[in-house]
Amino acid sequence: MKQSLQLRVSQHLALTPQLQQSIRLLQLSTLELQQELEQILADNPMLERVDDPLDHSVRLLADGAINANAGTAEKSAAEEAPAADGESTYEGGEGGESQESGNGEAEWSFDDVARTGKAPEDDDARPQLEAHHVTLREHLLEQMRLGSHEIRDRALVELVVDALDNNGYLEEPLEEIHGRLPAELEIELEELTIALKLVQSFDPAGVGARNAAECLALQIRRMPKIPMVTRRMALTIVEQHLSLFAQRDFNKLKKLLDCDDEDLREAQYVIRQCNPHPGAIFASDAADYVVPDVIVKRGKNGWQVTLNHDVMPRLRVNALYANILKKNKGEGSLTSQLQEAKWLVKNMRQRFDTILRVAQAIVERQRNFFSHGAVAMRPLVLREIADTLGLHESTISRVTTQKYMLTPHGMFELKYFFGSHVATESGGEASSTAIRALIKQLIGAEDTKNPLSDSKIAEMLEEQGMVVARRTVAKYREALRIPPVNLRKSL
Repeated sequence: MKQSLQLRVSQHLALTPQLQQSIRLLQLSTLELQQELEQILADNPMLERVDDPLDHSVRLLADGAINANAGTAEKSAAEEAPAADGESTYEGGEGGESQESGNGEAEWSFDDVARTGKAPEDDDARPQLEAHHVTLREHLLEQMRLGSHEIRDRALVELVVDALDNNGYLEEPLEEIHGRLPAELEIELEELTIALKLVQSFDPAGVGARNAAECLALQIRRMPKIPMVTRRMALTIVEQHLSLFAQRDFNKLKKLLDCDDEDLREAQYVIRQCNPHPGAIFASDAADYVVPDVIVKRGKNGWQVTLNHDVMPRLRVNALYANILKKNKGEGSLTSQLQEAKWLVKNMRQRFDTILRVAQAIVERQRNFFSHGAVAMRPLVLREIADTLGLHESTISRVTTQKYMLTPHGMFELKYFFGSHVATESGGEASSTAIRALIKQLIGAEDTKNPLSDSKIAEMLEEQGMVVARRTVAKYREALRIPPVNLRKSL
């Protein structure tokens, strides 16, 4: 084969670093964005954050006095500092606006919404010290110290307490615990049994149980003002027929217990007062809170969408470094970091602009949802929003992932407003979200003594013009975490 040189002209798409950063910032959640900014601020001295997360916190002077004007003084100093030529700023607020500076760089702010300070009468106007969290182990050992027990007995009780899980159950049999003890201690299994009984007498009731039946029985025995007949029947159910009770097989229970509906209903009420996880109230798991990216409110002209400026960082290029770099006409790493800072400010502006545009398009198409609830949700796909805004579907997917909207009906992820469609008898379409809401309404209004089956729900939906198969109803019901018909039945 003869070798030769050839020239070819071709086109290909290349992602510039600026475009890669824009895509990355767009797909980050609010929490991930804050973490990303902290890392960038630590690496790039040309970038600074105007908003102070600790602006409303109490600051102490060197002599221990309270400096109440620390945040105000810093803010005033920042406002008085002259902006450098070529400086780009990004400040978060409520409406979008672009202005052209003298050097051609775009300065952008959301009408520079002022952040009002908290009133002195507010409960959280001053930081509060969090109280010490008491664990289940500390709570139980404190009760043990109140009693007059010997050192040996206290050690055995502490051994049993250490074997409890987070729900208050004994994780392993006493025989295994006894087998691990050194033989020279001469501890009998009966001593461990006595220590377990002592733990089971502590508060909360049910702690130290080895299974669910024992946990419920311990609580029922300690309940006050319960008739003896009802208490005995409830104990019989949890100790011998707990599986039938969980399956709500009330007919079989009435035959085994030789009782009527009223007696069984009273025993059921007693059992439902019990807590199957008594130790869970001492769990230290903190609740996760979702902060909305956009807020929807009803205004004079309909539903209005605004960005949540509390989650929007206010960034700008450091004026001092930018002036020094301009006067000295520096080159190298600082010049590249200055350009990266400007890119970040621009990409942050583009990120929130895109989120606002997508949210507005969603609200425009789902006005019935905001007015009437989930039953009025219409079918919506990503392509419809993408075609309206002139964006790609992948961009819409990035915007709607882990971005949240606060509405009068609650907090929803933007993806919640997109759903498949189900054909109706009239030739129209119904959203799967609306069908799930209808199923929830039908089950919520059903007779608990004669609950609706999946087939019956499908027939009721068909009467309303929605053709839905029984398997689809079951799938939607499971997605709503609604138990099947046999577990929804009551006396």
